Amino acid sequence: MTDNKTEGKVDEGKGRLKEAAGDVTGDDSLKNEGKVDRAAGEAKEKAGEAADKVGDAISGVADRVKGKD
Repeated sequence: MTDNKTEGKVDEGKGRLKEAAGDVTGDDSLKNEGKVDRAAGEAKEKAGEAADKVGDAISGVADRVKGKD
């Protein structure tokens, strides 16, 4: 798992907690901040997944070039 994926999951979790806290306390600002954090975390996680796929593809090409098919 890449750092981006890990950080994304953490940010997503923080966002969900802030949203829930904002919901419970009626603090719309905190709730909205949580939504932003959650969305940023999801985006970071997707970027990490894309980076993993690119890395896997590059490794596959390198293996074929080296004859490790």
